[in-house]
Amino acid sequence: MKAETQTFYEAAVLRTVVQISQTLDQALDLAALARGAALSPFHFHRVFRGMVGETPLEMHRRLRLERAARALLTSDVGVTAVAFDAGYETHEAFTRAFRQAYGASPSAFRHGVTDPKTGCVRPPQAELAAPSGVHYCDDPTRVLTVHIATKESIMHVDIETKPALRVATVTHVGPYNRISEAFARLGALAGPAGLFATPAAAMVAIYYDDPEVTPPEQLRSDAGLVVPEGVDLPAGLGEQRLPAGRYARTTHIGPYTQLGDAWSRLMGEWLPRSGQRVGEGHSYEVYRNNPTNAPPEQLHTELFLPLA
Repeated sequence: MKAETQTFYEAAVLRTVVQISQTLDQALDLAALARGAALSPFHFHRVFRGMVGETPLEMHRRLRLERAARALLTSDVGVTAVAFDAGYETHEAFTRAFRQAYGASPSAFRHGVTDPKTGCVRPPQAELAAPSGVHYCDDPTRVLTVHIATKESIMHVDIETKPALRVATVTHVGPYNRISEAFARLGALAGPAGLFATPAAAMVAIYYDDPEVTPPEQLRSDAGLVVPEGVDLPAGLGEQRLPAGRYARTTHIGPYTQLGDAWSRLMGEWLPRSGQRVGEGHSYEVYRNNPTNAPPEQLHTELFLPLA
């Protein structure tokens, strides 16, 4: 694609993203958006999805759902009112869409919030993974940052050979963005047992399923703590082995709420262009600092993807 053509399409996509984010309470005029980009609706959707990772309508619906999830977490507004605000005509339709996105009903999502006193907590998360990094925000003064996929925008990834790891785990079944519940249970069990004081201690999350093809309520993951061989595990903790092998590693600096976006870019942007293939084993995250004493923008997380 010529540079001037790419710039034209990028500008059209950015205008559309801004319009979507600022008009969540209005129905999208898809034909008007396409005319603004001088494209047919069919071709505009393909260009938009290729650069942003979702269609305009998908982005509009996701941002409305994120706004609804934020309301459930931060207010006592009734679920029916939240549903109407999200653009749904019935409580039932909203509940179906919300459960499909978050793996739980709106009421269960609201009441599932925990406030554990442990250093391995991840906060409740309203954001749904998006390669573009565009999420609902109620601050009208914020500067909108949009990640647009181009050939030059591949994230930095290193390929490393990693040793095998023994991990003490608490299992989580459900949306990956609610794994904080399992970390709370892990902290309550591992802390009194002194496992955080072992030399090898490192917090990890292990992911077993592909969220693109597995319903959110069926996603399997583990909140884990790396432990040395021979250390006894207290009752309630399971044990997993992360095999030695080749892994793609990328580093995310910033809030845990953006980790889903980082995974989307790693799998959807870097991997197809890298010439690498996914291997046996499981993807995992390693947390290099602690959310209790580091601000969200300085949290350091490493993402590991097994390679063949």
